[in-house]
This record gives sequence, C-alpha cells and structure tokens, in this order.
Amino acid sequence: MRTDLPSSTPFDAGVLDFVVGHRTRFLTSLCESLSWLGSTMTLTVIVIVAGALFAAFRLWRSALMVWLGSVTGYWLMVVLKNTIARDRPPPEYRLVHAAYHSMPSGHAMMSAIVFGLIAVGLFRCCAWIREHPDVLLVAPILSFLIGLSRVYLGVHWMTDVLAGWAIGAVWLAVVATVARLGATPSPLAPSSSRA
Repeated sequence: MRTDLPSSTPFDAGVLDFVVGHRTRFLTSLCESLSWLGSTMTLTVIVIVAGALFAAFRLWRSALMVWLGSVTGYWLMVVLKNTIARDRPPPEYRLVHAAYHSMPSGHAMMSAIVFGLIAVGLFRCCAWIREHPDVLLVAPILSFLIGLSRVYLGVHWMTDVLAGWAIGAVWLAVVATVARLGATPSPLAPSSSRA
C-alpha cells in the first residue's frame, strides 16, 4: 500500500489501493452510471422536476424546501470545497474527469440533500408513504452508492465522501426542520399531517 500519496491519510490510501485492485469492467460501468446520477446536471433536473411536481399539487412548502434547500446546499458545498482546498487523488488513479477541489464530495453531499429532501417531502404529504416508509430507503441507498462510486472511480478520497454524507445529512436536517415550522395541512393527506 502506498502511503506517500499527496493529501491522503493511511485510511484513504488503503481504500484507494483496495478499489483500484478490484476494478472490473462491470463495476466500472455501474459506477460511471451512479456517478452520472449524482452529477450536478442530473441532480439539477431532478430538483426542478420534483419541486414542480410538489408545486403542481399545491404543496408549496415542500416545493420550496426542495428548491431552496438544494440551491443553498450547493453553495455551501462550493464554499467548503474552496475553503478546505484539498487535492483529489493523483490523475493516474482516476477513471473519469473531475475538476475543482476534493473535500467534501459534491456527489455524496448533494445526493444526500436532494434525495433526502424529496423523501421528506413525500413523507409529509403522502399518507401511503407514511404507511410504507421502507420505500424511502431508496434515498440513502442511492446516496451511499453514488458516494462509493466516486471513490471507486478514483476522483475522491474516502474521507471526502464520508464528509459529504455527514454534511449533507446535517443540512438536510436543518432545512427539513425549518420547512416544518409553521407548516400548513396538506391537501393530499389527513388534516393532522403537514406538508
């Protein structure tokens, strides 16, 4: 295991060595697809569409939560990247192009925020979702897989991804809590529920 990799810890170097040694054509294709799902362009489309669907059902609080929570989360991520200014793994380890700084992983952080906010909105407005909450596990599972894909592709250290998940989870909790304050009853749910 190489321990002289710039910007890495022994843990990061060990994880990177492990994934590089276990790359396969199938896993590379899968991780490229997951990475695309967590890209800025893809998540932007998801945010716009999800917010528009909430708005179409007059679930304005959920729509604004998704839109504003995602936009502010993105700018928080940019500020953190520029402040920490950590270098990515060396180019020879990368399977895809990646620019800018490494920590926190934007894919991990933003997928946690975007999919998490959509899950919160669905839980608050849909009685069926509240009766079948297991379906919302799709959100953290997607974020988990997207984050791991970035390590596999060699464009992030594992600690970048861990930081992305942690910060994303905290921001999700903050935005969801703020959106909850003063919520009005949802037209798609019993009067005791909140949108």
